[in-house]
Amino acid sequence: MTDAGSEPVAAATTEIVAADIGGTHARFAIALVAPGKVLHLGPETVMRAADHASLQTAWEAFAEQTGAPLPRAAGIAVACPVAGEVLKLTNNPWIIRPAMIPEKLNVDRFTLVNDFEAVAHAVAQAGGGEFRHICGPDQPLPESGVISIVGPGTGMGVALVLRRAGTYHVIATEGGHIDFAPLDKIEDAILAHLRKRHNRVSAERVVSGPGLAAIHEVLAGIEGRAVMGTDDKTLWTAALSGTDSLATAALDRFCLALGSFAGDIALAQGASATVIAGGVGLRIADHLPASGFSARYTAKGRFEGRMGDLPVKLITHPQPGLFGAAAAFAQGLAAKS
Repeated sequence: MTDAGSEPVAAATTEIVAADIGGTHARFAIALVAPGKVLHLGPETVMRAADHASLQTAWEAFAEQTGAPLPRAAGIAVACPVAGEVLKLTNNPWIIRPAMIPEKLNVDRFTLVNDFEAVAHAVAQAGGGEFRHICGPDQPLPESGVISIVGPGTGMGVALVLRRAGTYHVIATEGGHIDFAPLDKIEDAILAHLRKRHNRVSAERVVSGPGLAAIHEVLAGIEGRAVMGTDDKTLWTAALSGTDSLATAALDRFCLALGSFAGDIALAQGASATVIAGGVGLRIADHLPASGFSARYTAKGRFEGRMGDLPVKLITHPQPGLFGAAAAFAQGLAAKS
């Protein structure tokens, strides 16, 4: 996370621009924050990144739509690692130079975070009504300890929130790139199938949006079926609607693998709870509780009892990236107050 600006911070409210910059879309909203808390997130404005030459021109277009001068403070989430003098976004030609943000965007203070780090801030600050229970004890997220966050989407985001003494810390990780660990013959076949394309097969290759296609191909091979040349969106639609039995079977297998992965992350991070996030997480929200996710999440040998005591929830906030960008700025205010 990058936090810039050295002006004294009042304990009162601050109006900021919240921005969530992804590969395809840029989202903006006006937020009202106080130290450590997002008080209000206004309606979002969504722009296609391909319709704008840079973050600056998209920012200016948002200002025009707003019809008023924008606040001179910002919380910005970007779909790339926040490190170095030049940030290059995935699937987006924009180049962001953090040192130039005050000049280009006309802001005095800003917080810059990775997009999944922003989701972790959203988990830390969202109200209890923004979560859906998946498995384990149906109780609120703990006020103290570690909350593991896994987010299947285009890739697999992994982070953790450490709550302690009334505050919290977000730690972003690259946990989605750990090795995929098969647990049965079908997953052995998935690993072998993917190893033909990748020398090393990470968990992200299986438990992310594109992973469903790989699973589907293996299941088709087991049954001697031809693999239909459908795109990811069509396959996901068929799986979720139940109109194609093989696609549905692939989704069931996806949920099994996600449960195993989420449980591994919780063990590695010493978690007291797990939160599922990400675009795919929202899409499978209705499917997860009735799937094999829970059994795989807890199936950790000698630690099965401990895993069964951990609540697992799914964040349902409609814009966790925008909310999280604002939350990251608010957390920075709390640290300075």
